Amino acid sequence: MALLKRPKSAADGSATSDTEGRMPLMEHLRELRNRLVKSLLALVAGTIIGFLFFDQIYTFITRPYCGLPQDHMLRPGQCSLAVQGVFDAFLINLKIAALFGIVVSSPVWLYQLWSFVTPGLYRNERRYSMTFLALAIPLFLAGAALSYIVMDTGLTILLGFAPPDSVLIITITEFVNYVLIMLLVFGISFELPLLMVFLNVIGVLKHATVKKHRRMVIFVMFVFAGVATPGTDPFTMVMLAAPMVILFALAELFMYLREKRLPAGEDYSSLSDEEASPLDLGATDSDAPRS
Repeated sequence: MALLKRPKSAADGSATSDTEGRMPLMEHLRELRNRLVKSLLALVAGTIIGFLFFDQIYTFITRPYCGLPQDHMLRPGQCSLAVQGVFDAFLINLKIAALFGIVVSSPVWLYQLWSFVTPGLYRNERRYSMTFLALAIPLFLAGAALSYIVMDTGLTILLGFAPPDSVLIITITEFVNYVLIMLLVFGISFELPLLMVFLNVIGVLKHATVKKHRRMVIFVMFVFAGVATPGTDPFTMVMLAAPMVILFALAELFMYLREKRLPAGEDYSSLSDEEASPLDLGATDSDAPRS
């Protein structure tokens, strides 16, 4: 697969391409720069919106914490988080606004990422690009939503280990970092099975390889869930690992059904756009070798 494959423009404005269909390295880097700039602009715009609606967003993300029993809180009966440093108040505003910007701008930066990769795919591989993009955005948002749903249970288990007479002094920085890590880890983890399907479509990952290492992959998923989640409670780990295993099973099923539909020896996904397959019906008699 030609990763840098993209048609070049001639001096007169007409599109041309070299024999390998590749683009110069500098043009590839300019494309990467443009994609990054667009993603950053979307992130900045989302962050600005997060600043404007900070109070509503803060109330929303602290709702799981405020729903916990208040017996061990610094101010019993009230939902309170401690601010330790002089600059913590501003930094917390910035983090929460950036957190909102990451989530709300995810369709833009996921699209830019996918658009950067897509031109390097062959024509038969690009057919799946919009389908993958349409699935990537809901999967990321679904992972972020699941992390928010299980957050209160995870906090209840973690804070439940506090001794009876102790007082919990949780800083607002610690809590926001916890929320940020949970959202990103769950959101990105939900993209991994989609990556498996993508690699299978372009001919890099075969179903036989996945089937051979299925048990190891599931074990690694649980290990990853245990390491990636900020809490040490088993509930949060299982709530991350279980959907990953289900999505992995669905991805493996798709790979199996897709390869089953392909007749033996007729997978030409690795051919270039200019290379003819062994069963090229468009070949004429003049193309045949002469004795």
